[in-house]
Amino acid sequence: MENKNLYLILLILGTAFWGISFPVTKLSIGHFSQSTFLFYRFVLATISVAIIFSKHLKSIDKLAIKAGVSLAIPLTFAIYFQTLGLVKHTSASQCAFVAGMCVVIIPFIKTIFYKTKIEIKIWLAAILALLGLFIITINGHLVINIGDAYVLFGAIGFAYYLIKVEQYAGRKNIIPTLVPMFATAALIMLILSLFDGSSDWTPQNHKFWIGIIYCALFSTAYMYSVSNISQKYISSEKVAIIYLFDPIFAAIAAFFILNESLDGRLLCGGSLILMATIITEIKFKKMH
Repeated sequence: MENKNLYLILLILGTAFWGISFPVTKLSIGHFSQSTFLFYRFVLATISVAIIFSKHLKSIDKLAIKAGVSLAIPLTFAIYFQTLGLVKHTSASQCAFVAGMCVVIIPFIKTIFYKTKIEIKIWLAAILALLGLFIITINGHLVINIGDAYVLFGAIGFAYYLIKVEQYAGRKNIIPTLVPMFATAALIMLILSLFDGSSDWTPQNHKFWIGIIYCALFSTAYMYSVSNISQKYISSEKVAIIYLFDPIFAAIAAFFILNESLDGRLLCGGSLILMATIITEIKFKKMH
């Protein structure tokens, strides 16, 4: 229980970093290529994780590399499409809402493709959390555009990624997979960047580089490392619900950084997300 509670706190802290990264990314990339931005982000994240977990580098074997590559593919897919939707087509707050649909996609995937029986309380918590997320992020009207479709594709990829992490973390030590995972993501983004006609390898804009440093260290190296390790103790469904604290921080950050609107909806929606998180931890007694 001590490890679980510790990782719950670390995950919530990570959602603050992650939430802030939505407006930071939108502001940093601007008219530059998201491909090169993500390439540099993953390169720096790989270096950072390699330094932090240097004692585990000797534990990287063929199995860890294979697992890291298999995790990197859906993760990179998810981040690429979410970034594309965020930067080119939708607002930071609406992107956060669509990305948050991962919370209901996970139990659907588990039920349909893995034949896993999902507890009623998880379904209830997921719907309640998504309602809270809707209240926070959708201001007055919901306009669906191509950007939201990109972000939704990303949410599906991310849901699959979390499920795969849960499966691996339950069997093996996941730390040796982190460096191969981030390195593979960097390689994928390098390849995409080479085919991206808008790629700019040396943008003369300090916001671009500050955004890379922030996103690489906090919303990538820190968040995904803590998230992956925590899934030894916390299921993917619960992790996804905890992630929904991220739009709360995203909405606050978007208010200060991008001048997007913010009102009492944050308190109402945030309360529902907190309630959903508590529901996942309640042990209900079966009726006889």
